[in-house]
Amino acid sequence: MPAEAPGRWTTPADLRAVSKKAWDRGALLREVLEPTGAYPRRRALKKPTAAELRDHYPAARQWAGELTATAGAYDVEFVELGSTTIGANQVPAAVVFATVDDEIAFVGRTGDARAAVELAQQLTDLDPALRAWAVARPLRLVESGEDALTAARVAVWLREHPDPGIHVRQLGLPGVHTKFVEGHRRTIDEMLTALQAGRPDPDPATAAPDERLTALHAGRPDPDPSTTPYDALPVLARRTAGRTPAARFAARHGFLQAPERVRFRLLDPRLEVLGGARDITVTAEAFAALDLPVERVVVTENLVNFLALPDSAGTLALFGEGYGFSALQDAAWLQSCRVDYWGDLDTHGFRILDQLRSLHPHVDSVLMDEETLLEHRDRWDVEPSPSRAVLTRLTAEESVVYDALRDDRHGPSVRLEQELIRWQWALDRLLL
Repeated sequence: MPAEAPGRWTTPADLRAVSKKAWDRGALLREVLEPTGAYPRRRALKKPTAAELRDHYPAARQWAGELTATAGAYDVEFVELGSTTIGANQVPAAVVFATVDDEIAFVGRTGDARAAVELAQQLTDLDPALRAWAVARPLRLVESGEDALTAARVAVWLREHPDPGIHVRQLGLPGVHTKFVEGHRRTIDEMLTALQAGRPDPDPATAAPDERLTALHAGRPDPDPSTTPYDALPVLARRTAGRTPAARFAARHGFLQAPERVRFRLLDPRLEVLGGARDITVTAEAFAALDLPVERVVVTENLVNFLALPDSAGTLALFGEGYGFSALQDAAWLQSCRVDYWGDLDTHGFRILDQLRSLHPHVDSVLMDEETLLEHRDRWDVEPSPSRAVLTRLTAEESVVYDALRDDRHGPSVRLEQELIRWQWALDRLLL
């Protein structure tokens, strides 16, 4: 039966966990690619006290034996202990990794490190500025493998062909197709930023982990519109905020893409458009140029609600698409209409309303009130990732509801999806 240690003395498993954490942070690979002189690296051990050595000698002896048995990747430093209690004993006090390669071998990642060195050199041969990306993202370099080289060729091409005016599908690079670009957008963007910067990142020996990635992050003009106020987004991001990441990538780099579209229904049967069609999808440009005798527009985020809205004189229903209203920003004719927004009764529903008002301040909300929320307690659900943002474009009544949801006054992460509101309740308040 193994002897039991009385306290928490450092074990080989503890040492391996520390080294693995350094690997998982990318620190070990970074040291391989850009040495800082951090090695030999000494790691102190939590060792027995003289009293523990006296009272638990078998356990201490077993502990020391386990540490020395795994030596090889590291050297063990000893100190003399117990000379006045049990007699002088040499006890492990620290381990020393002579090189970063030794510590990498200790966590079993020698093969990955070799691959990283080879890939980093190939990136450097392609363009020396790409080494900055390899040093900043060593784990992704290993994970991507040969794909990192293909992504780098795309980044180099984009640097040499700004605003290409073609579809991503038309890129003629070996191994590059639409799905590849979509799957490696982030890497391509970061590599392009490194190429455009043309200089290495800060010295990893003196720079904080976040600081050394500043240059790469600074070149990413694609903030998440769900967590960024609409009017704080760059102009390009505003125009693509509600669209897919692939569309934002295409817009950012000047690729052609399918035109943004708007879907609407004419709730007034007297309006004749396209041979009597009432459910119509047009480009954003065509929507902006509409000239219809419409007095009211109802924006709803739910497709079933959009399809179920009844006939109503002088009214148009608009199918919303969550965050991002780039398709509506040029539709100046909306300024002369009453515009009602019907979103989910949750924090993000109010954020979307706040965003829409950045383009069309006269928008009113419907069915986003406290009475509707409380009347449908039996239909409440949990919002997965509630917003905590401060919204500045809500009315006083809307702010009361939003603050209550944000601050969990009705319970944790309460939400009422618009499709769960009783239909007759909705119709009575929509006044269609």
